[in-house]
Amino acid sequence: MIYALITILILLIVLVYQKLNRKIQILEQKISDLSKDKANIEKQEQSSTETIKLQTLSNERIEVGQTVKSEIIEEDSEPEKDWLTPLFDFIKQNVLTIIGIFTLVLGIGYFVKYAIDKNWIGENARMGIGFLAGFILIIIAHFIRKNYTIFSSIITGGGIAVLYFTTTIAFREYHLFTQNTAFVITCAITLLSIFLSYRYNSETLIVFSLFGGFLAPLMISTGQSNYIFLFTYLSLLNIGMLITVYLKNWKSVGWIAFIFTAIYLYFWTIEKTDLTSIIFYIVTYIIFYAFALQNYLKTNLLSKLDILMLVLINFSSIIGLVYIFSILRYEPLSIFPLSFALINVFFAFREYQNKKFERNYSVFAGIGISLLTLAVALQFKTHLITSVWAIEASLLLYIWKKTNHNIFKIFFYLLFPLVILSQIMTWTEYINNEKHLILILNPVFLTSLVVIASCFFNLILLKKDSKEKSDTEFFENAFKVLCFGVIYLSILFELIYQLSSLNIVVIITYSFLYSIVFTSLLLILKKRLSISEDLENLLIYGLLFLFIAHITNSQIVSAVIAKEIGLSFYWIHLIYLVPLLYLIIKLIPQSEFLKQKAGYLLISIVCILSVSFELYRIYIFLNNTTYQNIFQLQEHFSILYLPIIWAVLSCGFIFAGLKKNIPELNKIGFGLLGITILKLYLYDVWQMDNVSRIIAFIILGIILLLSSFMFQKFKIMLKTLVDKNENSIDKDI
Repeated sequence: MIYALITILILLIVLVYQKLNRKIQILEQKISDLSKDKANIEKQEQSSTETIKLQTLSNERIEVGQTVKSEIIEEDSEPEKDWLTPLFDFIKQNVLTIIGIFTLVLGIGYFVKYAIDKNWIGENARMGIGFLAGFILIIIAHFIRKNYTIFSSIITGGGIAVLYFTTTIAFREYHLFTQNTAFVITCAITLLSIFLSYRYNSETLIVFSLFGGFLAPLMISTGQSNYIFLFTYLSLLNIGMLITVYLKNWKSVGWIAFIFTAIYLYFWTIEKTDLTSIIFYIVTYIIFYAFALQNYLKTNLLSKLDILMLVLINFSSIIGLVYIFSILRYEPLSIFPLSFALINVFFAFREYQNKKFERNYSVFAGIGISLLTLAVALQFKTHLITSVWAIEASLLLYIWKKTNHNIFKIFFYLLFPLVILSQIMTWTEYINNEKHLILILNPVFLTSLVVIASCFFNLILLKKDSKEKSDTEFFENAFKVLCFGVIYLSILFELIYQLSSLNIVVIITYSFLYSIVFTSLLLILKKRLSISEDLENLLIYGLLFLFIAHITNSQIVSAVIAKEIGLSFYWIHLIYLVPLLYLIIKLIPQSEFLKQKAGYLLISIVCILSVSFELYRIYIFLNNTTYQNIFQLQEHFSILYLPIIWAVLSCGFIFAGLKKNIPELNKIGFGLLGITILKLYLYDVWQMDNVSRIIAFIILGIILLLSSFMFQKFKIMLKTLVDKNENSIDKDI
């Protein structure tokens, strides 16, 4: 009540000052109008006549264009209303005066507070002052509404707020009347505010009224839950909102009501889950679905905000309804998405009958198909939030592609990270679930399949021409990597979980093989997935490092010797050779990877490691190895056979480099040969017996001589070829 009195005093002083200030501005405007030059006036008249002529000539064209465009262009958004600019302009112009008034009134306010503390003003008087202050604000706003429309709406809203808070304080603090009386008073204040909003045609005022209407139950709450009464009141308030929207086309009112209603409903659902709440969910769905169809029923057009409301009301209602059914263990969960899908399919069929396969049809059909997909997913016991968000994100992306409205793109990029976080929470059930989950047909993996399908759908929608560049290319590549990561991890976690009872070597081997095959498939499908050159190179790097990790870290030898796994599993281990050969022969030559500085070197390292390790493992398996002699066999292979293998490989690199004129392969070959010779002379020769030393030196010498012979022969062949080309050129000349 104190602040209401302060506000009234400020308003009275401001109104007097503003009236004088306005008179001065009118006089200044008249003086400036009289001082205008006649020549400028004549120029303006000439330009206006020319524009009139042009308008009359093109009048027919404009009318035809408008008739054509009226069928295509929607009234997506109303012109934005400037609510606060007049108030801000007033404050800027009169800042010193306002500060002075505020200082003066603050002193008066302290005096009033002092009077209350000394019990000079009783509780009934305080309530009376509060109601009086609220009505005075409303009356002042009524008299200034013609000249200061926005300002008066704000003042009226302030008066309504004073009435609400006075009622709340009188009930909660002073206990001057019962809860029922307080509720009747708040309802009366709400009706008054709605009437004033309609009477003054003020959207600003009804926003204040709506805030008060939705906050009123909290103001008079005693802590005892009476949800039936609460949501009956909220439903009536929403029906009043819907009527107001259809009469005045005030969209902001509907959105505020939707946000408040959703908060109340979700809080109720979590606090007290019972079947009664289903009725209010359905009533709320009908009200806000009708709100979203306001423009559609009048003009057969859906604006971007209408489409967004359709998406939100469908999926937000399903989350609450399915949650109730799942908590209370009712079946089937798919009944609600199927019911809502039929409603949207009905409107899609309506558009189909009218042969209008444009935005409206796409929206209704997209929502209907999404809900049908969700119904199937929920019937298979997928996780609710993850499935709903994944399908909703794909629907938003689909609508963005169909309407080209960035609001859906923004909501998609906001929602998709939540899908990822929800999916991560779903994966934790592999650890926390005490019961064994069956293969594939378990809630966790089925949820992952929904997310995977959503990711594939998103990638298809985001597919771009490879020649097309845009400022958002980096973000699109990042999104693709994120989608690939979700798909990869979803299958990997299911694989690890189902193999968790087997030997760790088997689990690691299958995990590496899956990772290699998955990355290879991405590279094979690079054109269909619109994978950019940079992303392709990144995938090749990742695949090569996977090969290195799989080859060098495999413990299959130890597991076979310990008889933890059979020797036949080694053939499964060797499956990686198929994608490795395909990568080297087919994929890398078609890419730009070899233009990278480390391209040839990394591929060569993978080949050297693959040949060396696999020949070592075959050597161990062929010698009936046990734990007692394995270290001796390892030493023998490293000293005798490994230098020979490396020497042969180095010759192969040199020969390939000379034949294909690739200097990088020559460098790698000579480098490997140098390492082999250094290893032989600095270490191996001192560890060998005489027979092994003789064999190693003879074989290595023969290989070196053959390498030198091939190198010299190739140089002669190359020189002969160059000479022939020069002679043929001379003859032609």
